[in-house]
Amino acid sequence: MPAQQPPVSVIMPVLNEERHLRDSVHHILGQEYGGEMEVVIALGPSTDRTDEIAAELVRETASNQRARVHTVPNPTGRTPAALNAAIQASRHPIVVRVDGHGMLSPNYIATAVRLMEETGAQNVGGIMHAEGENPWEDAVAAAMTSRIGVGNAAFHTGGKAGPADTVYLGVFRREALEAAGGYNVEFIRAQDWELNFRIREAGGLIWFSPELKVQYRPRPSVRALAKQYKDYGRWRHVVARYHSGSINLRYLAPPAAVCAIAAGLVVGAAVTPWAFVVPAGYLAAITAGSLPAGKGLSVRARLRIPVALATMHLCWGYGFLTSPRSLAAKVIASRRPSVSRDAAEL
Repeated sequence: MPAQQPPVSVIMPVLNEERHLRDSVHHILGQEYGGEMEVVIALGPSTDRTDEIAAELVRETASNQRARVHTVPNPTGRTPAALNAAIQASRHPIVVRVDGHGMLSPNYIATAVRLMEETGAQNVGGIMHAEGENPWEDAVAAAMTSRIGVGNAAFHTGGKAGPADTVYLGVFRREALEAAGGYNVEFIRAQDWELNFRIREAGGLIWFSPELKVQYRPRPSVRALAKQYKDYGRWRHVVARYHSGSINLRYLAPPAAVCAIAAGLVVGAAVTPWAFVVPAGYLAAITAGSLPAGKGLSVRARLRIPVALATMHLCWGYGFLTSPRSLAAKVIASRRPSVSRDAAEL
């Protein structure tokens, strides 16, 4: 390990994260990294013990000269506002984004800093490695790391290192964040993709590497997963309207599937039962696709994979199709506030 490594700021937006927050922070504090670290937790209006746990972490690290935890308020509860508040409150030249339910691999920060130096990238990131803690979460994790679940998204399924449109979470150069104006607070979801688009539009490099891995805890219920993916689809359509030319066929597959299945059901009921072939074919496809995705899992988990796949696909597609133009118009009319420390101190 190099004798000296640059100091880093780890920023965490949290809301109702009592289940995983302490473990997530311990994965940060236990990094195999020789440089100074600070962890800035932006606290939303949680209704569980998140604030209490955060306060405990602040007290426990108060005397730690290498890595301390401190907090900032995020009264809106919105993720991009939390990220901007944490960026403003942080001070180091490298900014590492971590979520309250993300677990960094032991050498994550050291590897990211090395890759940043080797590639000259403004943002580097890797794989969102979903892992469950019960059969349902195992099923969701399998769906989220399979091509039938998420297509060819490298940060879900892995792939070769190289330039990318976006990466999971990200390790940024501070000057790139400040030049981009930080996260757009109007993007409740898809704020990572939108920020990376602006960084790339300005000539910056986003770098993906499978060397970087973050354990991710899936949503604990069908309802929570459905809401998550409906919001993903809804806000991905906002990004497409906000940045013309940013859409591709992978993003159009779920809404196309929703339309085809709906048409098959309607025509099958009203005109000819042959149209039921479309929804039946989709069901057969996700059932067949769940077999390799569930390799090594329990029977209970494998039986739940088709449900997870259908929830992800159909809710994403429904969210995309029903995303209102008025929402995109509001976002387009918004201005991105700067999160430069110099500006914040004026």
